[in-house]
Amino acid sequence: MPDIVIHAVAGAAYVGLAWHFWRTRWRRAEERPAGLRGWERAAILAPLALHGWLLHQGVLGGQFTFGFAQALSATVWLGVALYWIESFFMRLDGVEPLVLPAAAVALFLPLAFPGRASAQALSAEFTLHVLLFLAAYGVLTIAILHVAMLSFLERDLHAAGAQGDAPLARFPALPPLLTLERLLFRLIALSFILLSLGLVLGVALSEATYGRALRFDHKTLFSVLAWLTLGVLLVGRYVRGWRGRTALRWTTAGFIFLLLAYVGRSFVLEVILKRA
Repeated sequence: MPDIVIHAVAGAAYVGLAWHFWRTRWRRAEERPAGLRGWERAAILAPLALHGWLLHQGVLGGQFTFGFAQALSATVWLGVALYWIESFFMRLDGVEPLVLPAAAVALFLPLAFPGRASAQALSAEFTLHVLLFLAAYGVLTIAILHVAMLSFLERDLHAAGAQGDAPLARFPALPPLLTLERLLFRLIALSFILLSLGLVLGVALSEATYGRALRFDHKTLFSVLAWLTLGVLLVGRYVRGWRGRTALRWTTAGFIFLLLAYVGRSFVLEVILKRA
């Protein structure tokens, strides 16, 4: 089956599922399913598996080919995969209409922006370095989804208080706000650990390749800024009890810094400056 057909099938499945979950979870129907049904879970796994296969073929199928489109596609793919796993342990109804359309868009990006092929064989250390950063991206993507959910829930709470309606009417199956907030900080802590490991390995690779621990470039600057932002947020959480809007702002800032570290730089090089 040609790759473009697989892209079309997976993209149509993502969009169809997003519409299904919007209709059954976001619209104010009287009865909503309690969590994911078995067929819904299997239906999400199908395009997710196709998406993963396309990423593997596009990045590692021949020469190592990577760019901002591949990084963004892999990040969103990891985010959907982590959500799918997380849904076994916690009901997160309402997330699907946010994440699945993003996955559909990210799926097609490598077709428009094929990235750069490397003629050199990749070392195991460099491969692990890339995987650690991608994992940090993916975990922080799920954290941003939790930020979006918390924002929706807070808005519903304020609206319910003002109008006298039942609170959290849009997402009745979601866990309490404090539970979501604790889960958010666990995701942030995991992303911080993965990012720390990726930076340490990057320092070792830079020392071995260039004879210096750090190369002061765009990627290093924004990676360190993301690491510092997440670190300050975790310290503020456990020392001063940061939560609510403060936590949301710091999480968003860390996500943006991490996104700019590689995806933003590669986008400028590949799309704006047209450098291969």
